[in-house]
Amino acid sequence: MSTSVPVSIHSIHIHPLKAAGGHAAREAVVEPWGLAGDRRWVLIDSAGRAVTQRPHPRLALAAVEPLADGGIRASAPGREPLTVGVPEPGETVPVEFLRDKSETVPADPAADAWFSAFLDLDVRLGHLEAPETRRPINAAYGRPGETVSFADAFPLLLTTLSSLDALNSLIAQGDHADEGPLPMNRFRPNVVVEGVAPWAEDDWSRLAVGDVEFRVARKCARCVVTTTDQRTAERGKEPLRTLAHHRRSGDQLLFGLNLIPESTGTIRIGDPLTILE
Repeated sequence: MSTSVPVSIHSIHIHPLKAAGGHAAREAVVEPWGLAGDRRWVLIDSAGRAVTQRPHPRLALAAVEPLADGGIRASAPGREPLTVGVPEPGETVPVEFLRDKSETVPADPAADAWFSAFLDLDVRLGHLEAPETRRPINAAYGRPGETVSFADAFPLLLTTLSSLDALNSLIAQGDHADEGPLPMNRFRPNVVVEGVAPWAEDDWSRLAVGDVEFRVARKCARCVVTTTDQRTAERGKEPLRTLAHHRRSGDQLLFGLNLIPESTGTIRIGDPLTILE
């Protein structure tokens, strides 16, 4: 039997370009591989690897807005805004992504030049044209046929305001208190929940946002990107230092939940969240 709890969706975030700045939305369509328009674009370096904030924190300064036709509009310090349309299907370019490989359709060369100049790095912009087939979810968590866009491993990431408040309280008591409080954008979530006790999400395994159901794949393991100020691209020690003391599981430092959709539909700010299991 499901149990309704007085929690709801506080905010929704879409990151059209992998590792670049996000876009706040009032609502979003949930597709099997993630939110519509989320992480459907990726930059590829000269070695064929996906470009992320891990080695290139400056990418945080590129703000990318999704357009209604699937294209994007990018802006960044010192650059004129850039609009990129979805490329026509055709030739694909391989990209090495973490531990797997995928294919992308190349974008307009003008986009390659724009991002290369901004990052001072030779990159190409690619679009994930067939998310239903390109990147299967790790078989340890996904079911046959389940895929993911260019998110690290799972279609959605959920966090809660109360857990961030609790984490910031711990940071304030630590050796790097001057770095806090941290904003939620350090964790680059898709869905932020309000009205629940700190760390309550640790016990969730299935949930629904409105009529859209999700299962929890695992608690989200955090990396160096969380130490990157998304406004300045500068790095510090937090939150990893505090997570290592208070939210460690083996060699993983945990914050948030990785979700896999079990149905599709539209989610909106203010939608109730129901814990199913």
